[in-house]
Amino acid sequence: MILAVSTPENPPSPAGGYRGRFAPSPTGPLHAGSLVAALGSWLDARKNGGKWLLRIEDLDTPRCLPEATGQIQTQLLACGLSWDEEVIHQSQRQDAYQRALERLNGLERLYSCSCSRQTIANALAKLGIEASRNNELVYPGTCRPTTLISNPTESFGELQRAWRIALPPNCYVEFEDLALGFQSQILNTEVGDFVLRRSDGLFTYQLAVVVDDAEQGITHIVRGKDLLSNTARQIYLQEILGYKRPKYLHLPLVLDEYGEKLSKQTLATQINTQDAKRSLMELRKAAKHLGLQNLPDGENITIAEWLLAATHAWRT
Repeated sequence: MILAVSTPENPPSPAGGYRGRFAPSPTGPLHAGSLVAALGSWLDARKNGGKWLLRIEDLDTPRCLPEATGQIQTQLLACGLSWDEEVIHQSQRQDAYQRALERLNGLERLYSCSCSRQTIANALAKLGIEASRNNELVYPGTCRPTTLISNPTESFGELQRAWRIALPPNCYVEFEDLALGFQSQILNTEVGDFVLRRSDGLFTYQLAVVVDDAEQGITHIVRGKDLLSNTARQIYLQEILGYKRPKYLHLPLVLDEYGEKLSKQTLATQINTQDAKRSLMELRKAAKHLGLQNLPDGENITIAEWLLAATHAWRT
């Protein structure tokens, strides 16, 4: 349930039935953690007789590597994880995100912000709130105007200013995660007004993923637990944009020897898909992490046969 939220008329759903997706960022090849997310989302789609889509989230262009998209697709196919429709690239969907931003602007939900991360940290310090180095900063509302208005469209091109969503008071979001159960978040105190378009002109993940999921008709989102904290923000945007809410299932993370999440930023080793034997070995490790049991372990089994057995063993 969300309080103090008005919703426009729901747009027509582009497709019926189960539709899932895997949406990697092309900042490097797949590692063990990303294969767990890919396999979990693929199995959930196949177990439910649905479609599985591949979306390349190359929105943050400075961090993306030109060769990574091809590497990811090659790795997925080597593991037998084929997708059902044309691959979507976020970098080619700027107009869709701009339309959503202008729609929110028309609802008088946006305001511009010139705060840097250090400015926000200093403002929080004055309030007696210590900003953790690794945690997201709760925006204190420094640039939020007293009265919200619809801004001129041309002002979106203004340099060095971000655009934030203005949250209503007591913005409480709750949802049921298919793996983790009941979840809730008060956005005002745990996130604050969050950015939809950065000061460098790039749209943020929060806006882009909501628009893409809605326009692709995604009904089920299966992804890593590291993205759980984003879900409430995305549900809030779905509500005010009039989109249908997908179902969510967050998977356990693969951690390194220090208890940190495997990531490309920490130079996680890419999965070995040099041949079918090594690809199947990587799939078996991912399945074990997902808690799948009694899967065939013979040397002569093919990837297709193993994936069929894994689909039958999937819990949902």
